Amino acid sequence: MAIITGIVAFLYHLPQFYKWLLKPYYITSVLMTIAFPVVRKLPGLCEHLATQRDDGNSCDFDWREVEILMFLSAIVMMKNRRAFTVEQHMGNLFLFSKVANVILFFRLDIRLGILYLALCLAFVMTCRPPLYMGPEYIKYFSDKTIDEELQKDNRVTWIVEFYANWSSDCQSFAPVFANLSLKYNCAGLRFAKVDIGRYGELSTRYKVSTSPLAKQLPSLVLFQGGKEVMRRPMVDKKGRAVSWNFNEENIIREFNLNELFQKSKKLSKGRGSNQEEQTVSQPEGGSNGLHSESTDAEHPTESKKDQ
Repeated sequence: MAIITGIVAFLYHLPQFYKWLLKPYYITSVLMTIAFPVVRKLPGLCEHLATQRDDGNSCDFDWREVEILMFLSAIVMMKNRRAFTVEQHMGNLFLFSKVANVILFFRLDIRLGILYLALCLAFVMTCRPPLYMGPEYIKYFSDKTIDEELQKDNRVTWIVEFYANWSSDCQSFAPVFANLSLKYNCAGLRFAKVDIGRYGELSTRYKVSTSPLAKQLPSLVLFQGGKEVMRRPMVDKKGRAVSWNFNEENIIREFNLNELFQKSKKLSKGRGSNQEEQTVSQPEGGSNGLHSESTDAEHPTESKKDQ
């Protein structure tokens, strides 16, 4: 039954998967992932390749190549145990497949190894995973707006993601954070993001390191009354992030989102009552800031600009 359910789910999401996969970054990654098997099996080329097989068949894998590919499969499976999005699963597969291909090509022919390594370097420098552009209830802060927004209303709780566009972990986490904002955003509980890769001074001010060695990206910080209450991942005395999985279940549990949402809905109702009273006394054709804020919270925004 579980197999049937999995097949049905795969077929249901197949059109979306194709749309996601048919992007230059993923097309190029797939081609680079399968490069060595294609070269080893390609008629007209494989006959001229070296081999260590006893039968001399250069168009099939030798025992060492099989061993490397099996080791690659084991590494990918181990890494994917901690992955929680399709992007992370595919990212692990692409990364370790390229490493294995570099080893296999250098072992086969040093010229092919140098060529493939050069292609990998060019790919890293020119191609980036596509940014998430789906629906979300997220406000994008800049270095000039973050303090003002956090301190504007002490009744509002903010969950702020500190991220950098170059971080693959941040890119993988983007749809998860967007989905949480769609479920829990209300007048008293707001979601925001700030690109500390762009606004470097905020990295120091909010003590979020952008160093890849620190592994602090992304960082989620809960603000209440303009002050930090908690953050994940936590940071040890050496400045390194304590290992923590950024999946929906962990975030909902650690940040107590269900309880926060229930409390925040009361604030929303209170604001709604005040808004009705103000609307009655408002001259015809007039407007007020509260109505504007409520409207913004009712419609997902797809803007990637700082607001």
